[in-house]
Amino acid sequence: MATVNFSVPDEVKAAFNAAYQGQNKSAIIAELMREAVERAVRKQQHQQAIADLLALRGQIPAVTEAAVQAARDELRQA
Repeated sequence: MATVNFSVPDEVKAAFNAAYQGQNKSAIIAELMREAVERAVRKQQHQQAIADLLALRGQIPAVTEAAVQAARDELRQA
């Protein structure tokens, strides 16, 4: 296991200690760090997915409103 040292404002430390009084603070911090990493990975994946969609959007020809309406009408008649 690795040891990590962080400086936090005194009020954050006091609030943390009060909220998690009597609990294994190392385990809690490890879980919070895991959650933060997962959140950062999801955010990165989300941003990449948006970038990929925008790139695809630039490659697909635009469809006119008339073409969309014609397709709707055709499907309704089917």
